[in-house]
Amino acid sequence: MIASINPATGETLHVFTELTDSEVEAKLGLAEQTFRAYRQTSFADRTRWLIAAADILESEKDRIGRIMTLEMGKPISAARAEAAKCASACRYYAQSGERLLAEERLDAGAGFGSIRYQPIGPVLAVMPWNFPFWQVFRFAAPALMAGNVGLLKHASNVPQCAIEIEDIHRRAGFPAGAFQNLLVGSRRVHRLIDDRRVKAVSLTGSEGAGAEVAAQAGRQIKKTVLELGGSDPLIVMPSANLDRAVRVAIDARTINNGQSCIAAKRFIVDARVYDEFAGRFAEGMAALRVGDPMQEATQVGPLATADILEGLDDQVRRTVAMGARVLTGGKRLPGPGNYYAPTVLADIPPGSPAYGEELFGPVAALFRVDGVAEAIRRANDTDFGLGASAWTEDQQEREQFIEELEAGMVFINGMVASDARLPFGGVKSSGYGRELGIYGIREFLNIKTVRVF
Repeated sequence: MIASINPATGETLHVFTELTDSEVEAKLGLAEQTFRAYRQTSFADRTRWLIAAADILESEKDRIGRIMTLEMGKPISAARAEAAKCASACRYYAQSGERLLAEERLDAGAGFGSIRYQPIGPVLAVMPWNFPFWQVFRFAAPALMAGNVGLLKHASNVPQCAIEIEDIHRRAGFPAGAFQNLLVGSRRVHRLIDDRRVKAVSLTGSEGAGAEVAAQAGRQIKKTVLELGGSDPLIVMPSANLDRAVRVAIDARTINNGQSCIAAKRFIVDARVYDEFAGRFAEGMAALRVGDPMQEATQVGPLATADILEGLDDQVRRTVAMGARVLTGGKRLPGPGNYYAPTVLADIPPGSPAYGEELFGPVAALFRVDGVAEAIRRANDTDFGLGASAWTEDQQEREQFIEELEAGMVFINGMVASDARLPFGGVKSSGYGRELGIYGIREFLNIKTVRVF
């Protein structure tokens, strides 16, 4: 079912009818046709359209934010900030795209050599619900600036967001067919990937979804970029600024109601400061204001769906049954909506869900370690490798964390966050390829070598 269901109340807001096969065919045909002309548009035109999209996102962020909050439950202040962040990505690629894609001349001896960056065609984006605008715009802005056209298969619980995103591109002046929303269920993704007109796929989602899409695309010899799950460590060493580390740790675990691939999930703390950190961290988590995400004061809203709530509750229950201690929370909250109490678990046994699985909600797993080497071993003891954060004022420790942590992104004394200027992505089961920055805009291009004698 494709429907908007308010996660704060359980109310069904709107049910949508999937596109028919003939309607999907028409959209694919339009994408192919549009690409032939769109690839010839100037950087100046693409820049103008992206800036117009940024203007819409900024001027209408209150209205856009309400759509996000109603469909997936993020606090309204965070939803407005997400709309503004999308605008910043549009402006970054509008201002930098031509420079990032400029022809590069090379010293090739006789004659000259160069590298040109050319678009490849319609790119399918299979996007998740947790950042329903940001995930899409961080794909769309570089793709459209590079001369590709976009096809969006959004998560089925945020259809109003998907419709709004397509409309923003239309209002910004992009040609019809440059960016289209495909209102279809996940079972039809394989047919889209198989279609010869779709040239590549970008997916943000679960390990399982990533494996299926990669296998399907591989059979068609089509490139994929995968941004999958994460079980990001946040490491705290004795030299850290503990006040700031605790404050950021709370934000890092509960951002987006705890539903972020790059949210800190495992808190690995040196034994010399473990007790103090654990006490202050649990106290801060317990003090968070949980409630109606439309209220400005709310810090943690509901989980996006009832299934996510059930799954998280099951993970916590099984972890506790295996011997973990609950320092705060550890339960669903009564009443309507998909609410779970901000939770801190300690003494996590190996083999338990909280030890090795991704916890997609406001649940933190605490680990005590002795020194840098054990902290790194514990941080790397996961199938994931998206982001990592380490807190230390010791320069040698900083370098060791940067060099040895198995992650696509390492932040020192700061919270892992995406930035349009910096490449974003992971290693191991967290996926491959990069979004954002110079590498993101070049992922779905023909990097053409030219040699003239």
